[in-house]
Amino acid sequence: MPPDLDFQSCPTVQELPECLSRAWTRRAIDLLEAEGRRSADTHLISLDLPRLPGIAFYFKDESTHPTGSLKHRLARSLFLYAICNGEVREGSTIVEASSGSTAVSEAYYARLLGLPFVAVMPRTTSGEKIAAIRRYGGRCHLVDDPTTIYTEAARLACESGGHYLDQFTFAERATDWRGNNNIAESIFGQMSSEPNPVPRWLVMSAGTGGTSATLGRYIRYKNHNTRLCVVDVERSAFYDAYRTGDMNVTCSRPTRIEGVGRPRVEPSFLPRVIDHMIKVSDAASLAAMTVLSERLGRRIGGSTGTNFFGLCWIAAHMQAAGETGSLVTLICDSGERYASTYYNDAWLAEQGIDIRPYTAMLENFLEGGRFEVSVR
Repeated sequence: MPPDLDFQSCPTVQELPECLSRAWTRRAIDLLEAEGRRSADTHLISLDLPRLPGIAFYFKDESTHPTGSLKHRLARSLFLYAICNGEVREGSTIVEASSGSTAVSEAYYARLLGLPFVAVMPRTTSGEKIAAIRRYGGRCHLVDDPTTIYTEAARLACESGGHYLDQFTFAERATDWRGNNNIAESIFGQMSSEPNPVPRWLVMSAGTGGTSATLGRYIRYKNHNTRLCVVDVERSAFYDAYRTGDMNVTCSRPTRIEGVGRPRVEPSFLPRVIDHMIKVSDAASLAAMTVLSERLGRRIGGSTGTNFFGLCWIAAHMQAAGETGSLVTLICDSGERYASTYYNDAWLAEQGIDIRPYTAMLENFLEGGRFEVSVR
């Protein structure tokens, strides 16, 4: 038998800590969970297309989140991930590299948690997004070279003793792809009572790559007979990486379709969960944005135009093959954020973008004509 130990006199025994930092963590998690419960799931909109018999279009409307975009989900996941990893604590300065929408949502959550927030963004980011970040109390650090947003964000976080959320690295791992009301689970749940409840295709553009990773993983996890098409844009490295297998490819110029396309292949982009990928011109994306806005009766953003063009491209191939079924994509954000750019004729002319040929082609297709344009 070991001798009795006198713990009172043992100099190595100390009182257990009170874990004051955990008290803040508990409060923060409670706030995030309460906000999640208040924010009802987004709508799934069906678009009536009588000239495309047997093919049904659905749009998951992420613009109805409190911060107006798909990135609301990602921002919440990134905060939960960082807090539960012990990286974000009371008083932490939150820093993010963003083209706008993620930063808007993160500014919202930072204010909810009482944390200072800094968004590092290209100077070309739409003024509407910059104004939204500032309305939530965030600070915008604008850079002339979009490729420097990563290093600038890391530098600012280090100097402030704060935390760089780094959406481009952590988007695919911060989101619970198995379920927990992620966007994939929500889509399939809402589709369950539709005539064709299991979509033939999900179509999604890539920004961080996190949403396409979640969709692709969930499809496999649930063993759905659904395929995933990812649509890339001009001035983006994703498509070339998918086509060649070279994850080190880069693009020298920044994308003009905010929220999608990247000059480098982001760590969250997982090409092996993608079934097919295409690349479309910016003119095609913005024409599709205009056509869909008219049919919905409200403005949507450029990345949603990218999604819609991809949806039409898949539908045209299904129609040619005599296939029927449902197709689902996302409305990523509202077009009101782009009144000074995508919906501005002077901006389009300055950029050398002519949407008219693609607008006519899409309208013709939706009215029963052929899909005449080719994409890569």
